[in-house]
Amino acid sequence: MTAKQLLWSRRYVRALRKHLRSRSGAGGDTARGLGAEALAVGLQTLDLAKLHEQTLIAYLDHGYSVGTRLSIIKKAGAFFASAIVPVDDLRRGSPETSAEIQSFIDALSQRTVDLAATNLDLSREILQRKAAEEALRQSERHYSQLLAKSDRMQEELRRLSRQVLLAQEEERKEISRELHDVIAQTLTAINLRLATLATNATLSTKGLDRKIAQTQKLVLKSVEIVHQFARELRPAALDDLGLIPALHSYMKAFASRTGVRAEFKAYSGVEKLDISKRTVLFRVAQEALTNVGRHADASRVDVHIEEEADGIVMRIRDDGKSFDANKVMHSGNAKRLGLLGMRERLEMVGGSFQVESEPGQGTTIFARIPRKKNPKGASKSQPNPGPSTEPGRPQKEPS
Repeated sequence: MTAKQLLWSRRYVRALRKHLRSRSGAGGDTARGLGAEALAVGLQTLDLAKLHEQTLIAYLDHGYSVGTRLSIIKKAGAFFASAIVPVDDLRRGSPETSAEIQSFIDALSQRTVDLAATNLDLSREILQRKAAEEALRQSERHYSQLLAKSDRMQEELRRLSRQVLLAQEEERKEISRELHDVIAQTLTAINLRLATLATNATLSTKGLDRKIAQTQKLVLKSVEIVHQFARELRPAALDDLGLIPALHSYMKAFASRTGVRAEFKAYSGVEKLDISKRTVLFRVAQEALTNVGRHADASRVDVHIEEEADGIVMRIRDDGKSFDANKVMHSGNAKRLGLLGMRERLEMVGGSFQVESEPGQGTTIFARIPRKKNPKGASKSQPNPGPSTEPGRPQKEPS
C-alpha cells in the first residue's frame, strides 16, 4: 500500500468511527467523498470492503449486545454503500449494479456479524483462561506460603519442645537438690538425735526434755519445708479458699523471700470465674513474679486484678530493668519459655497476653480473661478485702 493509500485508509477509519458514534445518520456525503478519493489513489471495491470489515470488527469488539451490534452493522453498511458508489461508478444508477452492490453489502454484513461474534467469543475465552491462570498462580503462591509457614511452625514447635524438656530437667534437678540438701539433711539430723536419745536415755534422763524439744523442732521444720514444696507445686488455698487468698499468701512469701516490696489489689468478682481460669491467673502471676525475682532487679512489684467492660484483666507491673519483648519471644533463653507459657495458658481459656517494657518504665504484663456476660447480681469493681503485701511495713487495706 502506497503512502497516499495508507493516509486515505486512516481517514476512512476515523470517518467511519465518527459516523458510528454519531446519533444522526448523516455521513453519506463524507462517505461519497472518501469513495471518490479512493478511486483517485487506485483503490477498488474489494480494498474498501477489506478495510471496512477490519474496522467494523475492531469496533464491535467491546462487548455490545446482539441488538446493538446489528444496529451498528446496519449503520456501517449505509456508510460503506455510499463510499463505494464512486468506485463502481453508480452515478449512472444502473438497477442491476445497485442490486449487486446491495447483495454484496448484505453478504459482507453477515460475514462481519459472524466474525465479530466469533472474535467476541474468543476474547471472552482468552479472558477466562487468563483469569483461571492467574487464580491458579495465586493459589500456588498461597499454598507455598502456607507450606513455608507450616515448616516454620514445625521447626518452632521442635525448638520449643526441646526447651520445655530442658526446663523440666532443670526444674527436676532443682527440686532434687532441694530435697537432698534440705529435707534429707534435716531427716538425717533427726535420725542422729533419736539415736543419741535412745543411747543416752538408758544412762541418764538429764536434759532429755530439751533434746526431745530440739528434735521436735527439726520435725516441724521438715514438715514446713514439705508444705512449701506443696505450695509451690499446687497451693491448697487456691482450691479451698480461692484465687485472692492464694495470691495474697504467695505474694507475701515472695516478698519475704526476695525483699521486693509487693502490693496486691483484686476485684472480688474474679472468684466467680471457673477454677480453670482462676488457676491460669495464678500461674501467670506466679511465673511473672518468678521472672521479677530472677531477672528484673526490681524494688517493687504491683499485682492488680480489675474488672473491664468485657472481662477481667490482671496487671503485673515492676520497676525493674526493661527488655525487648519481641526479641525475647523469638530468642532461646529461659525467660522466653516463661512468657510463652503465660501466653499459652491464657489462650487455652480464650484469654489474651500482652507485655509492655520500656527503659526507665519497668515492665507491665496484661493478662485478660473475657466473659460472655455478667453474672446476675455481679458486683462492680471493688478492692480485695484482704490486705496488701509490703515486706517491712504494716499491712494496709488497698485503696
